[in-house]
Amino acid sequence: MRDRARALLIDLDGVLRRWDPAPMIAVEVEHGLKPAALLETAMSWDIYRPAMAGEITDAEWMKLVADRLPLPGDQAAAAVAAWQAYRGEVDPEALAFVREVRAGGRKVAIATNATDRLRGDLDALGLTAEVDLVLSSWELKVHKPAPEYFEQACQAIGELPKHVLFVDDDDRVIRGARSAGLSGYRWAGPEHVPYLRKVLDLPE
Repeated sequence: MRDRARALLIDLDGVLRRWDPAPMIAVEVEHGLKPAALLETAMSWDIYRPAMAGEITDAEWMKLVADRLPLPGDQAAAAVAAWQAYRGEVDPEALAFVREVRAGGRKVAIATNATDRLRGDLDALGLTAEVDLVLSSWELKVHKPAPEYFEQACQAIGELPKHVLFVDDDDRVIRGARSAGLSGYRWAGPEHVPYLRKVLDLPE
């Protein structure tokens, strides 16, 4: 029987923040780009990794994305800017869970791979005051699922790994968290919140 978790680390994108694909699709149609060209280019490992690891800024990353698009320079920059203008939306059910965890006396941290744009996004989404800590890969200079990320995260939240519940939507990252000694749960929606309450020893 595992120890009850005393703190929650929760991912941002795909959990607390969700993305409507429509704005990206509209930009790609307007500029004659193939479907998913923007996201696929941005996620190219040789530019995505340094952006998440705090080696380049968000602006530098987006410049690299624009440079790789099959468009004239000004048009490519305009396409990237239009795509990036939409910053996602808060998932109300995930946020309700975070509030419940904090009301139960447990610390909550956003644990996310992100760029230096993260803090501004959290302010705009109204999430900054909803958590106790923000653990950004850009600021820690190491990204999930590296064991060093989880080590630093647990130190920051003040609990041993065995007392931390980690929630993410990425199986690979969940496996990394479990390897580091945390309880890892893959978020697919709010239907398993009752189970997560038990892991955190919260009242029904």
